[in-house]
Amino acid sequence: MNISGTLNVFRLITQPSLCLPHATISTFNELPIPLSKAFTKGNDGKDADIRAVVLDKDNCFAVPHANEVYKPYHDRFEALKAAYPSSRLLIVSNTAGTATDRDFEEARLLERNTGVKVLRHNTKKPGCHLEILSHFQADKDTGVTSPSQIAVVGDRLFTDVMTANMMGARGIWIKDGIVEEKSIFAKVEHSLAGFLQRRGYSAPDPKSDFE
Repeated sequence: MNISGTLNVFRLITQPSLCLPHATISTFNELPIPLSKAFTKGNDGKDADIRAVVLDKDNCFAVPHANEVYKPYHDRFEALKAAYPSSRLLIVSNTAGTATDRDFEEARLLERNTGVKVLRHNTKKPGCHLEILSHFQADKDTGVTSPSQIAVVGDRLFTDVMTANMMGARGIWIKDGIVEEKSIFAKVEHSLAGFLQRRGYSAPDPKSDFE
């Protein structure tokens, strides 16, 4: 059970825009590279400066519960790795790398299959946003100097997109995963996002400084 996700949903009562993405795409294969192309230009006319990317796993680039890249997404995944090499690309899953991943066996397998680091984190998304920020602050090789330079890509609004907004990053929502999401939570997410957007809500502005 994702206690973090359940508790953090209550934040939406006072901050409903936390579940709204800065950009929406259909599938992982539509992910623009570089990711700056996904976002509207700033008031200064400049593109977003995306220096690091956080990837969800299940129903994002992998079939749920599989620890490898979904074959039709292989080329796009490799292009993303080339654009954001080494520590600039990070997988943050609510399965692999969490406390429920015994001895981090899934995380190690996923790293071998993808060549991308998997974050070990104690709290599931979206509550692990501080752990993600700490990771990028500690690794100077990423060049990240503010949360606004991080993009989070995932298929869930209440976990992946909320993670992005809670840490002041930019969220990219993959609306249509590899398999159809039939859970009541996913249906609620989709309905709420549409409701809020029709009423003029939008994703919060990214943060320019670490807090």
